[in-house]
Amino acid sequence: MTVLLVDIGNTRIKWAHFTRGRLGKARAAVHSRWGPAEYARHLFAAGAKVERLLVASVAGPGVKGALTTAARRAGIEARFVHVPRRGGGVTVGYSEPWRLGVDRFVAAVGAHSLFEGVAVCVVGVGTAMTIDLIDARGRHRGGVIIPAPELMVATLFDSTYGIRRRARGGAKGGAALFGRSTRAGVVQGARHAAAALIDRAAQEAQSLLGRKPLVVLTGGEAPSVRALVQSACVGVPDLVLRGLGVLLERAPPELGR
Repeated sequence: MTVLLVDIGNTRIKWAHFTRGRLGKARAAVHSRWGPAEYARHLFAAGAKVERLLVASVAGPGVKGALTTAARRAGIEARFVHVPRRGGGVTVGYSEPWRLGVDRFVAAVGAHSLFEGVAVCVVGVGTAMTIDLIDARGRHRGGVIIPAPELMVATLFDSTYGIRRRARGGAKGGAALFGRSTRAGVVQGARHAAAALIDRAAQEAQSLLGRKPLVVLTGGEAPSVRALVQSACVGVPDLVLRGLGVLLERAPPELGR
């Protein structure tokens, strides 16, 4: 049986086929203007015959409705993951589990499965940047949320006149922390701020757990931050899709409609 795994963020969508326990090649696109026809064309028009659809989505009800409509027209059952207290080897640390973003939960499941027996800081760098600490036993010890670098930059430009005006055009100003243009100063400042928080989170985790965790980076903006992180880290671009595969194989009750 082939199942289509789908990860829908605020801006981008990723998807891949999952057949006989193996994850196929992931694809990605910006979904902001998609309706049922676009979901059908991109996800169902070609490739392996899909029998089921498993989705982790943090987008709004309009996106869920459009994807559900496209799946129904294709004769495919669509299921959306909900965050449980326990699932996929991970125990959620929030007092109210549903308040943890489903993308964060599924990414934690993927990281805990990939690096079994190792404490991990799972870092998602998309529109927001999230950091979740998962100990070696799969217990979610809490998390951090800040704007991701691109959103930091956009917010600063939206909220100022002088910085925005001086950042338009001109030389790029290098890639070091101390930029040689206003735009470089803003962009590199945001990226270094994100990397510094990741390193601080790893240090705090070491104090809490007695050993430093492995930093697992995912998300569209992860490559711009990874080179600046000083802690031991790995990049897993399809981490949420991998987590969906784990949930699918374990068939937990949180796979709701």
